[in-house]
Amino acid sequence: MPKVTFNGAVLADSDNTVIVENNHYFPPEAVNMDYFKPSARDLTTVCPWKGTASYYDIHVDSEKLSDVAWVYPEAKPAAERIQGHVAFYKGRVTIED
Repeated sequence: MPKVTFNGAVLADSDNTVIVENNHYFPPEAVNMDYFKPSARDLTTVCPWKGTASYYDIHVDSEKLSDVAWVYPEAKPAAERIQGHVAFYKGRVTIED
């Protein structure tokens, strides 16, 4: 089961992820939002076929990772299966397949 951890905390785990462009997108109910805050920089990016992504900072104990997770709150039709799902930057958090 794919699982994401940082600093000993489980950020997300699910056997129902969607893989797009080699990234696991976790369904909202599989993500522990206690560790998430909207990006302090209010970062967004635009993908031509997925839409506009919003980013999260992760806070675990005294450790913080900026803009390490993202979500497409209103994905374009071609990416509707990942709408609302959360993905993470590899190498900044631990992602186990």
